[in-house]
Amino acid sequence: QVQLVESGGGLVQPGGSLRLSCAASGTIFSMTYMAWYRQAPGKQRELVASITSTGSTNYTDYVKGRFTISRVGAKNTVYLQMNSLQPEDTAVYYCNAFLATTAVRDYWGQGTQVTVSS
Repeated sequence: QVQLVESGGGLVQPGGSLRLSCAASGTIFSMTYMAWYRQAPGKQRELVASITSTGSTNYTDYVKGRFTISRVGAKNTVYLQMNSLQPEDTAVYYCNAFLATTAVRDYWGQGTQVTVSS
């Protein structure tokens, strides 16, 4: 059974940094992309950043220059380095991956809370 397991969330002061990790486990034949989404209270889930199997990255405008997505392809692991965090970044962050396993489909992690507050 394929699972995405996230870690690295927590409480940080404005201007601080956090690094989120997401590891995909199970029988995985290939990865098309991995991504991070976030959902703040009362808001819809939104894309933060994504990275393809070839290393191409995409960021939503409000995190460009502050967040960096990277991956260890052989381990199907993706990271999100978050710098200069602001209270508006407070949300539950979800890992997402489009994988070829016994099926070809989207997978989601359970989410990790990021709180930016003084």
